[in-house]
Amino acid sequence: MANVVQDPKQRPQAVLGDFSKPNPLVTFTIEDVAFVYGSKWKQRYWKKQGDDYYVLPAQWDIQSKTWRPYHVQPNTDWWVPHYPEAQEQRPTGPLCDGCHSVNYNITTKTVTEWNVGCERCHGPGAAHVAKPVAATIVNPARLDDTRSNDVCIQCHSQGQPRENPKQGQYYDWPVGYSVGDRLADVWRLEEHKLGATTFTHWPEGSAHKNRMQGNDFVASRMYAKGVRCWACHDPHGTGRPAELVLPGNEVCAQCHGPQLQAGPRGTLEQHTHHRSDSAGSACVSCHMPQIAQTIAAVNVRSHTFRFVSPTMTDLYGVPNPCTSCHAGKSTAWAVEAMRAWTNVSPWRVE
Repeated sequence: MANVVQDPKQRPQAVLGDFSKPNPLVTFTIEDVAFVYGSKWKQRYWKKQGDDYYVLPAQWDIQSKTWRPYHVQPNTDWWVPHYPEAQEQRPTGPLCDGCHSVNYNITTKTVTEWNVGCERCHGPGAAHVAKPVAATIVNPARLDDTRSNDVCIQCHSQGQPRENPKQGQYYDWPVGYSVGDRLADVWRLEEHKLGATTFTHWPEGSAHKNRMQGNDFVASRMYAKGVRCWACHDPHGTGRPAELVLPGNEVCAQCHGPQLQAGPRGTLEQHTHHRSDSAGSACVSCHMPQIAQTIAAVNVRSHTFRFVSPTMTDLYGVPNPCTSCHAGKSTAWAVEAMRAWTNVSPWRVE
């Protein structure tokens, strides 16, 4: 379970931001904070006002260990025009809480529990507690490919409810979705115009920002072949980065290898043209580049699994893994290097 939202009064060690020194961005104290949100890339701070919560105007960049402003700007998220300009007047209920709680009630603004608990992915559990058999609970593994992946995509995607507003509020999460339903009945993914760089997308269609793993994934060959999110990630936890089911390349090698239909053929070094113990031979380096922004210069990995060629950088500006890793080298250098790879078609280079 993801413990993204935590009460600093119950767990003071959850506070990562440095409140010990004055900072002009931090116009609040830790005593104002009802919940902290995030522990990996960034941490934001929620204040309770009335029966709702509001995000305070500074966030902690965890990797850089510095404060940064938090304010969702115009011409970014689709919902911005529907809310006041002041960040502290934009409630988390319609904009965040549906994905960071279980059973958020849009009328009473109450939850069964904060964070991603069992019922977030398995549906109502009372009948299962009374009679703990398979028939009394939803198991995503027994759903079809679409409905199974929808369990994750409900929150790991950028989109809009098909019916908006509800009760006078515009929601940024799929109100009305229940595990086992078809998510597309209540939720549509953010649209993209090919060739345009937007807040959400690179020109060739890859995610430009975080929380778009689902947008990427549904456009992938993996998704089309019936691969499910839990083939790579275990939501119950593994202790590995991203809760991977196996370490590093072993995740990919479950399906990809010289003796398997999906390939690739030959050894790892023949495929990557890098030493087997180098970052260049990590599958994710080329097939899941870090091009989706989460905060400042911190990016998360693409989930299309497509190799972004240096030529795509020249044409559309989307970063490619070659020159992202080989800093100071040009796209022309990368293209020439790959032309020498006799096991790669030149048509895939340009």
